[in-house]
Amino acid sequence: MPASNGRALEKARTLPADVLIFDLEDAVAPDAKESARAMACAASRSGGYGHREIVIRVNGPLTAWGETDLAAVAGSGAHAILLPKVEDPEGVRQALRVLAAHGSPETLAVWCMLETPRAILRAETIGAASPRVAALVMGTSDLTKDLRARHTRDRHALVTSLGLCVLAARAHGLAALDGVHLDLDDEAGFTAACRQAREMGFDGKTLIHPKTIGLANEIFAPSAEELAWARKVMAAHAEAAAQGKGVVVVDGRLAENLHVEEAQRLVALAGAIEERDAPSPGACPPTIATRSTAS
Repeated sequence: MPASNGRALEKARTLPADVLIFDLEDAVAPDAKESARAMACAASRSGGYGHREIVIRVNGPLTAWGETDLAAVAGSGAHAILLPKVEDPEGVRQALRVLAAHGSPETLAVWCMLETPRAILRAETIGAASPRVAALVMGTSDLTKDLRARHTRDRHALVTSLGLCVLAARAHGLAALDGVHLDLDDEAGFTAACRQAREMGFDGKTLIHPKTIGLANEIFAPSAEELAWARKVMAAHAEAAAQGKGVVVVDGRLAENLHVEEAQRLVALAGAIEERDAPSPGACPPTIATRSTAS
């Protein structure tokens, strides 16, 4: 959400999103950059956002505002900083040097946006740039433009790039977030994009309007059927293990250790979501599960 919009920052305290991105970049006009920076940092320091992780997207390092943004966010109390248009690991390390020079705590995570062909081709090295990199975020709008591709519901032109993002994220234990869906009146297209992203392995989706949060949360959260299967697999495997067996058949399907691990992940994810959705004050823990990310 635009950090220059005080009303939006206040409303964000009630949104059922896992993450709130206070934007200083594309959503803010040049003459509002400085006031937006001050408002974002003040909102982050004020607290009151409950379980929601606070992420501040800064302007690029080559802009007139980039370094000042980093300096300000270093002491803002935000959970993470979102770097736009990252194209190589040195861009991450340079941002970390600026943050360190301004007293940034080691707990301030770095999220990286992959928005260009060069970024996609270097996704693995960007993900490995620092232990503080915690998420890779697809910038599908800019990427589509740079690819000279077309926006289509099936997103065939983006499948390779989306897959490389997920591969890099999984290789380094990072969260992977899909890009925004620009047509707010296209619910069918939004639903298709969310389902596609989840099927590909993404953890959640970045959003640009509150009305899309509920559907994104529903699609990216484990379904009742998935949880029932997961618990059945865990119970059957535990019983088989007690009998010295390593493999078990559940509902006609072979279940090995890899299926048990996935079942345990789904149950843990559902538990994290249930805990986050319960009304409770206080700061949120490090990223466990990401579904909707309002930006």
